[in-house]
Amino acid sequence: MVEIFKTNVIKKTQSKMLLDILSAAFPLCKINFDLSDCDKVLRVEGEQMEVSRIMILVNENGFICEVIN
Repeated sequence: MVEIFKTNVIKKTQSKMLLDILSAAFPLCKINFDLSDCDKVLRVEGEQMEVSRIMILVNENGFICEVIN
């Protein structure tokens, strides 16, 4: 399963912090950011993911996170 999210993360340091948090919450998932994309894409791939929890974790750290359909 793959989910793609639109975020407002702009700095590499911000994406690294979020990757650490998300990787701890979802250790079996492959997670990465594409900050060069206009939507500052967060991509999460794996079987053990919860879309709402990903969005909550990103939001709790001060960033916008929406599923891209």
